[in-house]
Amino acid sequence: MTNDDVHKCLSVIRDRAPGFAPRIGIVLGTGLGSLADAVAPVATIPYSDLPGFPIPSVSGHAGTLLLGRIADVPVALLHGRAHYYEHGRADVMKVPVRTLAGLGCQTLLLTNAAGSLRPQVTPGSVMLVTDHINFTGVSPLFGEPGNDRFVDMVDAYDPALRDRLKAAATASGVTLHEGVYIWFAGPSFETPAEIRAADRLGADAVGMSTVPEVVLARHARMKVAALSVITNLAAGMGDAPLSHLETLRVAAARGAEDIRRTLLAFFADGAG
Repeated sequence: MTNDDVHKCLSVIRDRAPGFAPRIGIVLGTGLGSLADAVAPVATIPYSDLPGFPIPSVSGHAGTLLLGRIADVPVALLHGRAHYYEHGRADVMKVPVRTLAGLGCQTLLLTNAAGSLRPQVTPGSVMLVTDHINFTGVSPLFGEPGNDRFVDMVDAYDPALRDRLKAAATASGVTLHEGVYIWFAGPSFETPAEIRAADRLGADAVGMSTVPEVVLARHARMKVAALSVITNLAAGMGDAPLSHLETLRVAAARGAEDIRRTLLAFFADGAG
């Protein structure tokens, strides 16, 4: 049972980090683990010690919960996520997100690696997500009881948080693009025809994560913001073959540092 797992997780975390109350949760996407080095640690807990936390099977996702502080702001950092394509479950991140909410996190910052549908937004760029399109047809709230499951998704990506991240990027000398993220199920990359369809729907970047966590966080009444590292041009837009290894390489070598600088400036400003 999800709620039972959340209560068990909260008990484990409170035993390992007594009195620690994070204000902001962070999810690190593929190849973006370098931000963990900026955390002054209080406790590190492997997902295997947290009932209901999925063990990631994708390289670039460590599978640990890191509790600590960034610029004196208490945070809970999920070093790795599980994806719909790993388990066939859209709600695979339900327990982690609800655990963060139960710890007191009022804000969830999400990061991911994505492909660009805009030729001018090249690999290594960073995009601030302004909205999303769920192309999969599934929801992490399938089977959820009660009227709260009818979540209002207008301004799901909080405008005030987006303004603060833009200011942090400017202060850090980071060029921050903005756009709509479209969620495909994966694990295969999209076809050129699917990318043409996504373009006509109004998408600017494509990926295989994040959207379920946004829905879960909004259901838990958390504020949300998301940043994408652009690791490739989407299918049919470039000559390079698409691969997960290339995603890891570009995310770690280029965009990760810009996301790190932007988020450090965001936290240095108090992070709300």
